[in-house]
Amino acid sequence: MRRLLLLSFAMSACAPAAPDPSPLDAVATQYVVLALSMGQHDANYVDAYYGPDSLRAIADRDALSLEAITAGVDSLSAILGDVVPAYADSMDQMRHRYLRTQLGSMAFRARMLAGEQSRFDVEARGLYDATPPHFDDAHFDSLLSALDQLIPGDASLAERYQAFRARVMIPAAQVDTVFKVAIAACRARTMAHLPLPEGERFDLEYLTGTSWNAYNWYQGGSVSLIQVNLDFPIAVDRAIDLACHEGYPGHHVYNASLERALVDERGWVELSVYPLFSPQSLIAEGSANYGIEMAFPGEARTAFERDSLFPLAGLDPAIAEQNAAVREAMAGLNYARNMVARRYLDGEIDSTAAVAAMEHYWLQEPAAAAKTLRFIETYRSYVINYNLGRDMVAQYVERVGGAEMSERWRVFGELLASPRLPGDLAPRP
Repeated sequence: MRRLLLLSFAMSACAPAAPDPSPLDAVATQYVVLALSMGQHDANYVDAYYGPDSLRAIADRDALSLEAITAGVDSLSAILGDVVPAYADSMDQMRHRYLRTQLGSMAFRARMLAGEQSRFDVEARGLYDATPPHFDDAHFDSLLSALDQLIPGDASLAERYQAFRARVMIPAAQVDTVFKVAIAACRARTMAHLPLPEGERFDLEYLTGTSWNAYNWYQGGSVSLIQVNLDFPIAVDRAIDLACHEGYPGHHVYNASLERALVDERGWVELSVYPLFSPQSLIAEGSANYGIEMAFPGEARTAFERDSLFPLAGLDPAIAEQNAAVREAMAGLNYARNMVARRYLDGEIDSTAAVAAMEHYWLQEPAAAAKTLRFIETYRSYVINYNLGRDMVAQYVERVGGAEMSERWRVFGELLASPRLPGDLAPRP
């Protein structure tokens, strides 16, 4: 692992109020211990924890087996019951559903770790409380045909696409500068709508040798460590993607908002632990991806990239509009990764066919396609959280918030500061 840079970004807002007690606190405390116990069996399970050291000490001391964890989950689920009581506070109703749904996901993951195998769709539903859509090859072929019209030429579409993308790659010497400007813009646009805790910041590192492109490691106290993988060249539009997704108004804002509104102000200890393989991740990844459009709605992103990022990177601003059209056409093809993951994990295709499918339907070069397969092998059905999660969050925010961006920001901010899960995003009958 190679660390090249460390820098910090910060801003301020209001201080938290004192927490109030809740009848669900006992269940929440046991939930945290079980989640930390799961982390002893699955190194990727606990994505973040900033709660009491005493609960980690209990998990370390007891060293629960997977069987004991499952029994503990069943016991807490029985206490919660199948029906959400009519709490006076709607947030308490969401909290009850949150605990019950997250516990169900934890039990499913424990069974997976114990050797139980499920098909892709069953796993996605069990872990993330969402059923991914199915698209056939004809659907993706039609998207490829539309993309074909945007990049004319005689070579294959994959060759033309890669050649075009090579024209928008940030030179290595300019990556830091472009990222700093992108982060500042995402931060400023978020600050105009969402207040954040005093002293919040994130530290940024560049490294190599990971299966992911970027990662937010939330530290608690409104501080994040954001790492960006430099194994492959970075396209200029990825600067906005990563700055918004990992930072503002994405993962960093989501985690800081949950900590302030629920952990600090309400004393809900369950939100101090983030189980990666859980329904919370669909909200986290979905809001982070939709947050790009919140920060840069309509043509704002293309204009900013054309007028600011392309010149900073030494790239031709004249192709910014074409790049935006290509990016939009590629958006639907993101679901191709789900299709490949489903077929590969369900045993319908082998690794060679999976890599070939990523090269064909996502137009990846062989090395990048192999990296995508490594990600699928590690995180499995987690891939649905990026595209399905984004679409579910978008539908929710746009349905509830309407056409006005100020209302969409209000709804989006409430989503980030609440224990809402996928089931809370669907229209109520």
